[in-house]
Amino acid sequence: MIISFDIGGSAIKGGIARSENDITPLDRYPTPTDDFAAFVGVLRKIIEETGEKPTRLAFSIAGVVDPDTQRLTCANIPCIHGRNFAADIEAELGIPVIVANDADCFAMAEAGLGAGRGHRIVLGVILGTGVGGGVIANGRLINEAGGFAGEWGHGPIVALRAGHPPVEIPHYACGCGQKGCVDSVGGARGMERLHKTLHDIDLSSREIIDDWLRGEEKATRTIDVYIDLVASPLALTINITGATIVPVAGGLSNVEPLLLELDKAVRERILRKFDRRVVVRSECRVEPGLIGAALVGLRADAE
Repeated sequence: MIISFDIGGSAIKGGIARSENDITPLDRYPTPTDDFAAFVGVLRKIIEETGEKPTRLAFSIAGVVDPDTQRLTCANIPCIHGRNFAADIEAELGIPVIVANDADCFAMAEAGLGAGRGHRIVLGVILGTGVGGGVIANGRLINEAGGFAGEWGHGPIVALRAGHPPVEIPHYACGCGQKGCVDSVGGARGMERLHKTLHDIDLSSREIIDDWLRGEEKATRTIDVYIDLVASPLALTINITGATIVPVAGGLSNVEPLLLELDKAVRERILRKFDRRVVVRSECRVEPGLIGAALVGLRADAE
């Protein structure tokens, strides 16, 4: 038995995993963001409540681990930011630890139990507040320590002209410190930013999408530019990874017509031609972080 954890800025969620088909969520607790001792205390409490000692702890965390130093970058939880997280937790609890990025865990969940079942290479994509992703090959994370691979949302590659007819789009500043990242236009905040640039109107992504679905002219223009900007880097990522399925999570994944338009544009731009959808809605809608961490941990235990 292993225990998987999904560590977020507001809550710590735990789950018991005995096999890929036997993963049971446990209670959630508020995350102590500024007190490492209290953070460990929550983990210890969850472990004690299971009534047995796990063989391993597997963590899904919204951060990345430096493969050289093993130090964690997790700015929204200061008490673990900059730590050698795995070594510190092992020292505190006496149980082997494995850590994975939350987007990687989502991709693992989709590859093992979701829309990616039966596919050798799966590119999991998150279109939420921002843009993220992870890559699974032959049932494994392609970088089991780190969380950098599959992060197609970062890098200055967004086109400076997009749409039909093309319109100039500035390279917006990104939270990663660069300009022109997919993250700056591809998430919900990016869609809102595009709408403001194109029409000088402040609307939420939900309002933009609702207007688009009704055929409103300005929103239709925004979605046209959005799809053009996002489809090309996503197609490039598919070409580079060889992924044959792209499950999508995050708030924008709930808009099926948007995914259909994105899939159509992507399939027009990739080298391999498919007569089926490639960009699809994810299937693991409940606790994908827990599921993915559990799969990472179970496979580590089996080796």
